[in-house]
Amino acid sequence: MKMTFRWFGEDDPIPLRYVRQIPGVSGIVGALYDVEVGEAWPEDKIARLKHMVNQAGLELEVIESVNVHEDIKLGLPSRDRHIENYLTTVRRLAAAGVKVICYNFMPVFDWFRTDLARPLPDGSNALFYEAAIAESLDPQTMVARVARESQGFVLPGWEPRRLAGLESLFEAYRGVDAEKLFENLGAFLRAVVPVCEQVGIRMAIHPDDPPWPLFGLPRIVNGQANLDRVLALVDSPANGLTLCSGSLGADPQNDIPALVRRYAGRIPFAHIRNIRRLAGGDFSESSHLSSDGSLDLFEIVKAYHDTDFDGYVRPDHGRMIWDEKGRPGYGLYDRALGIAYLNGLWEACEKGSPGRKP
Repeated sequence: MKMTFRWFGEDDPIPLRYVRQIPGVSGIVGALYDVEVGEAWPEDKIARLKHMVNQAGLELEVIESVNVHEDIKLGLPSRDRHIENYLTTVRRLAAAGVKVICYNFMPVFDWFRTDLARPLPDGSNALFYEAAIAESLDPQTMVARVARESQGFVLPGWEPRRLAGLESLFEAYRGVDAEKLFENLGAFLRAVVPVCEQVGIRMAIHPDDPPWPLFGLPRIVNGQANLDRVLALVDSPANGLTLCSGSLGADPQNDIPALVRRYAGRIPFAHIRNIRRLAGGDFSESSHLSSDGSLDLFEIVKAYHDTDFDGYVRPDHGRMIWDEKGRPGYGLYDRALGIAYLNGLWEACEKGSPGRKP
């Protein structure tokens, strides 16, 4: 298991030197945030990012995300140009030593919460989903709400330039149901995976967050049946999953340890976090501690250990604690605590393994 930490580049308030001091962290999960979705990533910008990370004593082997242009998800004729640009980016990232690309295939919104700083009983605050609000707000109002609560940071998946044409984007998706979205994902993977096989990169699709339809938009990466189907679209180790325990765990039907065991060998990248499920489909982010949420983090980590997981892992969203100000869900302190907890669980699994030498 390689422990990593998501970093948002030079405008991230968390310096790389701080990340380097978190015990057990070997790499950064990075991306280029100033390149338009659908355009090829410039070699010089990839090299600069890699240099910054390496200078801090860390590796850059996972990219999250090389976003998929909406024209690809919609299956428009213009997707061919964007797929070619994606392939150029894949080749350039491979040349820079990247091993895994995390991406998603969620229409319009990459993730969705109704509150970016819901106060918790312990005095911290966290991302929160309230079903009644989600069902009552229109998309434009939600975009404005996220912008207002983002503490001045541009949030991944909620870039203003991406969402500027929201009304026309929703209109374009009127004819796209789950079956059509699967068809378009298949076309994308059939074009991309062979190149990934050639250059040694593994694609890792992120589940829908939350794992159910929003504003009438289809969601297709949300549970065992659809995960099976995604992997079957191109049956290759280069077509893999970013198994996110929090995203899938919002649906109580998803047994995360069982999914980890089922997809062993097809999970190059794991997001391990906890959430607390509440009545009516509501849920709150929580600390990683099992007793703080609805997921058993020990059983999740044990499933990875039992299946000889040797991929990359990172803590995901954390609470904002100790009066830290920063990008909602992506503060330093609670994610560092999460790493310490996950490393402790992994060590307990290692030392409890049958046949281990004393």
